Amino acid sequence: MSLSALPPMRVPTLTEVVDWPPVEWVAVEEPAPVQIDAPADDAVEARIDDAVELTTAEPVAADPLHEAVPVLAEVSASDEPAQQPVPMPVIDETALTQRLLTDLQHQVDSLLEQQLRAAMQPVLSRMADTLAQQAHEELASALRDMVALAVSREMIRLRAAAPSSESAES
Repeated sequence: MSLSALPPMRVPTLTEVVDWPPVEWVAVEEPAPVQIDAPADDAVEARIDDAVELTTAEPVAADPLHEAVPVLAEVSASDEPAQQPVPMPVIDETALTQRLLTDLQHQVDSLLEQQLRAAMQPVLSRMADTLAQQAHEELASALRDMVALAVSREMIRLRAAAPSSESAES
C-alpha cells in the first residue's frame, strides 16, 4: 500500500476570516427600443406562408414539464423592485496611502532592527573580547613599567644609603 493512498491525519481548518468590502452596484439604464425598418411586401408574404405551414404542421405532444414554465417577462414583473444599492463611503486616497505607508514603515523598521541585532551580536561580542584583551595587555605593561621604575628607584636609594653607612662604620 502506498503512502499517498492514506487519508490525512487531520483536516486543516480556516483560521483567518476575510471581510471583503461590499460590492458597488452599478445602475444600468434600460436600452432604447430598437426601430425596425418597414419590411418589403415580398418579405411579408414569405412570413405569412411560413405561418401557414406552422399551423398546418402536426401538433406537438403536450409536455407537462414545459407547460408551467414562466416566461422571463412574467418572472421579472412579479418580483419586487430591486433595492437601491448601499452607497459606498468616499475613500480619501491620500489618507489611505499615508496610513499604509506609515504601517509599512513600522513593519520595515522592526524587521530591520531584528536583522541588525542578529547580525551585530557576534561582531560586537568579538569586539568586546578584543577590547578586554587589549586593556588587559596595556594594564599589565603599565604595571610592569611602574614596578620596574619603583624597583630602580629603591635600588638607587639603597645604593645611595649603603656607601654612607659603610663610611660611617669605618
